[in-house]
Amino acid sequence: MSDRLDVRKTYKLLINGAFLRSESGRSYEVTTAKGAFLANVAQGSRKDLRDAVVAARAAQPKWWGATAYNRGQVLYRLAEMAESRRDELADHVAQCEGLAAKAARATVSRSIDRIVWYAGWTDKVAQVLGGTNPVAGPFFNFSVPVPSGVVAVICDQDSSLEAFVDAVAAPLCVGNAVIAVASQCRPTPAVLLGEMTATSDFPGGVLNIVTGLTDELAPILASHEDVDGIDLGGVAPGEASELSAAAAGSIKRVLRPDGRDLSTSLRRLRAFVETSTVWHTIGQ
Repeated sequence: MSDRLDVRKTYKLLINGAFLRSESGRSYEVTTAKGAFLANVAQGSRKDLRDAVVAARAAQPKWWGATAYNRGQVLYRLAEMAESRRDELADHVAQCEGLAAKAARATVSRSIDRIVWYAGWTDKVAQVLGGTNPVAGPFFNFSVPVPSGVVAVICDQDSSLEAFVDAVAAPLCVGNAVIAVASQCRPTPAVLLGEMTATSDFPGGVLNIVTGLTDELAPILASHEDVDGIDLGGVAPGEASELSAAAAGSIKRVLRPDGRDLSTSLRRLRAFVETSTVWHTIGQ
């Protein structure tokens, strides 16, 4: 029998590149799918969300100012880190979702593949979502996709990792900064992936992950004046209607669940970009 103490980990918030306990001092217990204790997780507060929004707003211009190639390399580095810790991720997915080991490994593989997929899109979005427009004059007229800015994501409650990756990587891919509210009951795979950003060259504040009670946190982000868009893919349709109404006050872009599989379409890439029109004279 080992004489070492059992060193339990408390899973913390990711805000501005730092791993923090909630300013409120609160935490809550997360259990496995079978009801056994899994971990203590920080319970985020209104103040934690405000700090995350401030961090995201400050980081977003730098993230968008990087070249598309560079953003792709940063996302690809995250996939590399996830690949190196795939066994740990699979163990948590299995425990959180009640999956067999083989199914959990397959979920992690699909999640890593999706990060690589979005990394490949960073320098292709402009060609697909933008274009050159015909005009009657000696000018070029371009439609250029630009990010909405700061995007909140209310993550899927059942899919602890795969749906999280889809919801978060898409707005990051097109240049947004993200505040993600992880699954309330199954947050640890998302937090583990967030820990990997520390060695993935992500600027602090580009990706922020807050854990806690979804019913408490989602309305705060929906009504926040400095959040430009919100993905409601992780809430029920009735709750999505209420949150959409709250988001209307600040004219946010809103992505609502409609039963379609968003992982097989470009809808998430289109959801949080604006179209900027640029005119330029044709040189002689």
